[in-house]
Amino acid sequence: MSGISLSIQELLDDSEYGLGLNLLAGGQGLGNRVSSSRIQKPGLALAGYTEHLHPDRIQVLGNTEISYLGQIDDRLATESVKTLCAFPVSCFIITKQLVPPQFFLDAASEAGIPVLRTHHQSSTFISLITKFLEERLLPTTHMHGVLVDVLGVGILLMGKSGIGKSECALDLVIRGHRLVADDMVFIKKKMPSALVGQAEESIQHLMEIRGLGIINIKDLYGVSSIREKKIIDVMLELVEWDPNQEYDRLGVDDRRTTILGVDLPHIMIPVRPGRNLGSIIEVAARNFLLKGMGYHSARDFQERLLSRMEVRPLGNEVE
Repeated sequence: MSGISLSIQELLDDSEYGLGLNLLAGGQGLGNRVSSSRIQKPGLALAGYTEHLHPDRIQVLGNTEISYLGQIDDRLATESVKTLCAFPVSCFIITKQLVPPQFFLDAASEAGIPVLRTHHQSSTFISLITKFLEERLLPTTHMHGVLVDVLGVGILLMGKSGIGKSECALDLVIRGHRLVADDMVFIKKKMPSALVGQAEESIQHLMEIRGLGIINIKDLYGVSSIREKKIIDVMLELVEWDPNQEYDRLGVDDRRTTILGVDLPHIMIPVRPGRNLGSIIEVAARNFLLKGMGYHSARDFQERLLSRMEVRPLGNEVE
């Protein structure tokens, strides 16, 4: 997740997760970046022990921290806060609508550290901000392809432009399956090892069919024909049929591919006139579900074939 970050301004602008933040001080630091989804409560750091302070994490101050600053000697409290603000802290967040001491706001503002406040209890806010950061800091990528939900299996259709990915997806929709994204798939890594695909907002529910143009799947086939996002289970690549190419005819060895560090089954389907790709993709989804239940058709066939073969051990010939 290195290199992925968001600004404090983005926390302040949130309306989806209900963080309920407002700015108290340090507005010049709203461009500070957050790159870790973990947060920290700086209780020990306020007491002068900063060895395990993580300035890259959002620092959350609750009732314990604010009451501590109000009860200790003003000079000592001011020095502790200045020591804390000497670190490149991304921001401080005060919970429960608590009012921090003015010297705390002054020190943070002088150091360019935003101080935000929320009405939530500390435990509630930590849960909300953690979910927010985990969602926003996840690795993402875009891939040119089509994502469909076939029998609950997320299948990412890949292949060069014009090979028929959208036509396959349309055939699957007509069969009762669901379109997630056409042309461009926005992929986000969910921890620990899942990929979630969805369409770009501007082309959501839309599909391009050469000769027809842009069609709206939701309008044509109803809400049951689309879904907003789907975990990607399989990559299925459509390739042009090459008579000189040897294609897998048994399926014993499982090909794999990696996207954002996550391994996926990779199926290659040669395309030529007369092949019903919609049916083949549907069967691929059913076969994936069977493998998930521990039944591997190709390997089962291989084992039965080997068990029927009479293999004579070397060196045991009768003289």
